[in-house]
Amino acid sequence: MADHLIRIMCPNLACRRILAVPITARGKIVKCSGCSKNVRVPQTTVAPAEPKKSEDAAA
Repeated sequence: MADHLIRIMCPNLACRRILAVPITARGKIVKCSGCSKNVRVPQTTVAPAEPKKSEDAAA
């Protein structure tokens, strides 16, 4: 069941509550249960950037 949830943080600096929302909420707006602020759930997960490999370094 936990793999069907996305964890996002409320952007309200006074709240910062961690919200667990279903995957089906991607791209939608949900209301924070702590401060009632509307929060947009990201469409996709952000993957860490991979370091660029230079062709000059390989030669």
